[in-house]
Amino acid sequence: MLTVVEVPQWQGSLSPTAPRLVEGAARLAAMIPADRHVRVDAVGSLAEIAEKVRLALPEDGFTVAVGGDCAIDLEPVSAAVRRYGDRLNLVWFDAHGDMNSPDTSPSGAFHGMILRTLQGDGPPDLVRSPVLRPDQIAMVGTRCLDPAEADYIRQTGIGGLSTIDDDAVLYIHVDLDVLDGIKSVGYPEPDGLSATALTEAIAGLAARHEIVGLAITEYAPSDPQDEEMLNQLVPELVRLCRQ
Repeated sequence: MLTVVEVPQWQGSLSPTAPRLVEGAARLAAMIPADRHVRVDAVGSLAEIAEKVRLALPEDGFTVAVGGDCAIDLEPVSAAVRRYGDRLNLVWFDAHGDMNSPDTSPSGAFHGMILRTLQGDGPPDLVRSPVLRPDQIAMVGTRCLDPAEADYIRQTGIGGLSTIDDDAVLYIHVDLDVLDGIKSVGYPEPDGLSATALTEAIAGLAARHEIVGLAITEYAPSDPQDEEMLNQLVPELVRLCRQ
């Protein structure tokens, strides 16, 4: 059974386009043929919204979380860590590192701290247990890092797809700014992955590993060409992850 959990959260982002993430979450959810569709009421503090997401997550089947900003993945990833433990590897497709701590973040935007928070270094009310170890994380398409993020990645040895354990099960996070040329995101960056390259990367992962969860985030609709591209891309990514 496939469940889509729609989280129209924008409060983790400080982009001027952040309010569009509400509509983006609805559009992404509509692109996915699902057995169940749950929409989370994304009102309140980030901690309050996270609790609503936790309660909305199903106990069975395959779940696709759609956002909303990247921080919507706090509870879905934490649930996967609790379920799979050391076997879980998190594959983070994102132009940005999302590796700041509250002490290093230049902006204070939580969507830029989510991946560090999942490792236990974040706002106290948003840290979950157990946490991910750095060697359980693979970053793909990352090309824009703050100096403190780059230092942390270097110190911890976080790498890319080649670091994934052979027997790992995977949770895949896709921030749409990983794509090259996409306009409908808060912080577009040049020189990203093509839609074809993203599809091929996930197809390769799905051929070698069990995929136990998927998130697609940061769609702030503004360009009809992006919508047309995503109408093809999003269902295909879901299909690959469930095969």
